[in-house]
Amino acid sequence: MQFTFPQWLLQHAQARPDAAAMREKEYGIWQMLTWGQLASMVQDLAGGLHQAGFRRGEHMIVVGANRPRLYATMLAVQSLGGIPIPLYQDAVSGEYVFPINNADVRFAFAEDQEQVDKLLEIREQCPQLSHIYFDDPRGLRNYAETGLSSLDDLLKTGKNFSARQPDFFEAEIQQAKPQDVAAMFFTSGTTGNPKGVVHTHSSLLNRAQAGAKFDKLRADEEVLAYLPPAWIGQNIFSYAQWLACGYVVNCPESAATVTIDLKEVGPSYYFAPPRVFEGLLTSVMIRMDDAGTIKRNMFHYFMKVAKKVGPSLMDAKPVGMLNRLLYALGNVLVYGPLRNNLGMSRVRVAYTAGEAIGPDLFSFYRSIGINLKQLYGSTETAVFVCLQPDHEARADTVGIPIEGVEIKVSDEGEILVRSPGLLKEYYKNPQATAEVLGADGWYHTSDAGFIDSHGHLKIIDRVKDVGRLKGGAFDAAMFAPKYVENKLKFFPYIKEAVAYGDGREKVCVFINIDFDAVGNWAERRNLPYAGYTDLAQKSAVYEMIKTCVEQVNADLSEDDLLAGSQISRFLVLHKELDADDGELTRTNKVRRGFIAEKYQVLIDALYGGKHEQFIETQVKFEDGRTGSVSATLKIEDAQTFQPVKAAA
Repeated sequence: MQFTFPQWLLQHAQARPDAAAMREKEYGIWQMLTWGQLASMVQDLAGGLHQAGFRRGEHMIVVGANRPRLYATMLAVQSLGGIPIPLYQDAVSGEYVFPINNADVRFAFAEDQEQVDKLLEIREQCPQLSHIYFDDPRGLRNYAETGLSSLDDLLKTGKNFSARQPDFFEAEIQQAKPQDVAAMFFTSGTTGNPKGVVHTHSSLLNRAQAGAKFDKLRADEEVLAYLPPAWIGQNIFSYAQWLACGYVVNCPESAATVTIDLKEVGPSYYFAPPRVFEGLLTSVMIRMDDAGTIKRNMFHYFMKVAKKVGPSLMDAKPVGMLNRLLYALGNVLVYGPLRNNLGMSRVRVAYTAGEAIGPDLFSFYRSIGINLKQLYGSTETAVFVCLQPDHEARADTVGIPIEGVEIKVSDEGEILVRSPGLLKEYYKNPQATAEVLGADGWYHTSDAGFIDSHGHLKIIDRVKDVGRLKGGAFDAAMFAPKYVENKLKFFPYIKEAVAYGDGREKVCVFINIDFDAVGNWAERRNLPYAGYTDLAQKSAVYEMIKTCVEQVNADLSEDDLLAGSQISRFLVLHKELDADDGELTRTNKVRRGFIAEKYQVLIDALYGGKHEQFIETQVKFEDGRTGSVSATLKIEDAQTFQPVKAAA
């Protein structure tokens, strides 16, 4: 039998009212919320919203970090037949205008003063936004804005309403059908206004249940909810699967305490994008570089054992007795303490997605006994399209189609998907809907890839980004920028990369260094620097980055299809690419076209043969102020290699 999200809530509240549903860390102490308490809170919030005039079919935005009352608000909205729209809490106020007006939003949940201020700032542009409810009252005592009130007041109103009409809540919930719209998620809008991806209860919960079945998820799983609720991946892992499975979702105290909270919770089911796994590994390697000689040597010795033996053990392949004994000793001395230090001592299933993960990074986690796997999906497919089975996890694939999914590859190499988890439509955008969703039910992913001989899906790049070189040594060769960028980002010293080359005779790249990793590298070499801009232009840093670039070129030369994508020239940018400056999306994806326009002078310098170029760039600070950063950037040539087949 299919349920809606609120119906799942009632199921858990009736079957096990005293079991933990969520935990929230507040002032250093974990506070538990049971399923019974959660259902009662949702009932009161729903009553309060109904009293305030919220009606079936309306939208309500929710802006904030993962918090029990944010989740309860989403459930209350859905209980009334409404549609929650989570928005990114780190977005600037102007980014909220289009979603609010596009969806005719009258009601908003704002976590704290920061989010309230952003909504009040745009109220003139969104005159229909009449009700704003805040969770954290700090700093808001003297606000006297019309329609602004606390969630506590809403709960009191709802409690009184529930006392007068105790049957209202369940009656409203039972009116909903699985095919009704459940939520809307706005895309990042890399090429224009964002699009509202409309999902039903059925599409989201079907994929949540398919993923849970695939990995045998149970009600006793522990999950840490620390990524933005506006990202559908976080919604699937800590909202849809949470309700479908009934496990416990833990909310960290703040973004600054996530690492500590991860260790305290010890999740059994964990998700993170590659950049989080990269950051964890970078911190480990930095600590090891600073450790004493005995400890450092022991770490490196047993990591060699792990690299040789660990993946085979994880994949249930035969391993010799001596290697098993060495690995067991390493587990006591190194791997076990390391997993515990990372907060992953209890992880049974870990996933990464969103970007390609480096083979060495992927192998590192699996070699120390963490069951790290990859998945493939998108906002439009409710995340779960392909997953990697246990014992079949590889860095160069994203898994096999799971239950209910069909995949085919078009003649142009585009991946097409048919699944119960597909979007219903793009909100108020029939043209965009028709472009991606065919009458035959196939969704056009815009990703280029193929199914390998083992039935696993391999992703090459975005179809629109796959280009051809023109002229030069690799005339007409395929150019896959994302593939090149990801190979560069496999190195711990490179945080971001942007590759150009389509329609040109060679490939050139902008690079962002990882400030923490390169800073530590510089300090160990007694190399002084005064901030990011200064460090990025050091000759020694350029030489180190050049080594990474040329290693990528050597790897690409062995690929018959992508040998032409080798990097001829590169520069290290004077600032980190930032979503607030429009260079990245809120999900940290590169806006390649925008960057090309903004830094056209640098592209001209790369392709014009220059060896340095002055640039001044306006930047936006966290407090809203603007400033500028200027530097004379060095431009470096990199060695390219003859394709291996051609050389043979």
